[in-house]
Amino acid sequence: MFGSFKMRIQSYKIGQPVVYRRFKHSARPGVRADNVVPEPLGEGYTYEVDKYWVIEEVRDETVLLRTRRGKAHEVQMHDPRLRRASFMERLFKGKRFPRLDDLPPVTESRADRLGRV
Repeated sequence: MFGSFKMRIQSYKIGQPVVYRRFKHSARPGVRADNVVPEPLGEGYTYEVDKYWVIEEVRDETVLLRTRRGKAHEVQMHDPRLRRASFMERLFKGKRFPRLDDLPPVTESRADRLGRV
């Protein structure tokens, strides 16, 4: 029971909604902030926020994700902060996920500036 450990292998598809947990830092966390921790001197907070993105391209070891505003992020497939959206998230938060059809294409100059998460 404890001797066997299976690594979770995710298979991703183009157009699949995913949730990426992002670490943030600010003086005022928003209402969607989780795991809020104050800084030692009390000047700000560190927290996590779920980002609702969609897969645009699946590569060998990475996936290209798109945000609602059209930004592109390249993320490692085995990143523990990346996961598929659950049925309940797709049902109740479906409008937060972008649709690939509605997004502008990534241009060459923009592809060079991809945000690596």
